Amino acid sequence: MPALTHWYLPSSGFRHQAGPGHPESPQRLVAIQQALSGQNLIEEVAEAQDEALLRVHQPAHLVRIARLKGRDTPLALDPDTQGNGDSYAAARLAAGCAVDAVDRVRSAGGLAFCAVRPPGHHAEPGRAMGFCFYNHVAVAAAHALASGLERVAILDFDVHYGNGTSLAFAEDPRVLVCQTYQDPFYPFWRSLDRAHIVDAALPHGSDGEAMRHAVETHWAPTLDAHGPQLILVSAGFDAHRLDPLAGLQWETDDYAWLGHWIGDQARRHCAGHCVATLEGGYEPQALAESVVAFCHAFHDKEQQDNDANPTL
Repeated sequence: MPALTHWYLPSSGFRHQAGPGHPESPQRLVAIQQALSGQNLIEEVAEAQDEALLRVHQPAHLVRIARLKGRDTPLALDPDTQGNGDSYAAARLAAGCAVDAVDRVRSAGGLAFCAVRPPGHHAEPGRAMGFCFYNHVAVAAAHALASGLERVAILDFDVHYGNGTSLAFAEDPRVLVCQTYQDPFYPFWRSLDRAHIVDAALPHGSDGEAMRHAVETHWAPTLDAHGPQLILVSAGFDAHRLDPLAGLQWETDDYAWLGHWIGDQARRHCAGHCVATLEGGYEPQALAESVVAFCHAFHDKEQQDNDANPTL
């Protein structure tokens, strides 16, 4: 099968407004859209239904988020997380993209990248926080399990720990959750004592070599033992050295390395099936370049094999 990336970039993500001067701005998607000029972008996707969201979130959480529906003025859900009616629609559609992407890669193969706003991995089963309303990658994992898969892996390389994701699957070993993150740093998480929750903390100032060592030392053995039938990625690009919100020193090439490594794992374990959802990354140009580098590198080995063995 030729290298294939399904690019999700729904227009609702541009309309979500997190607040004046907020780093989680529409400019993030503008930069990605410009970098993907000429690509076939998937824009028309159904919003996530309550059934999908309730596999991860508590009913009361859905009620609280529904307070945004139809609002013209902002409503704060936590000190740095606010939205209005446009935000409500964007969050529902972001989760819907993740669900649709799971079904798409299972049927058509390849990598799906969901360039969506707001992000998701801080959203806990019962509360919104850290710019996040619904936990898209967790909703995608729960959908995959409900669709018949028995083992799923979530790989999270955002600079902030994905607390909502680990909480969602703390008691469900069918989902392996592997994370790298800056520590100490928001949300100041302390690791759970679970064999299927693999945390690799990196101190302030760590570069890409430290990340690569953590991935190969901590993620790789547990991923091999788990044998996932689908790999999901919380793709945060805020560990980049140019990012204004954090203190790690990764380069764009480090995201290419991650794309190549995750692509190899996906081909080895689950026929290359992988869904990535956008989390952080707040320097728009560095974000866009890193997204493209990650996705292109995901297919490197596959493309090399196709070039060496062309089909007529």
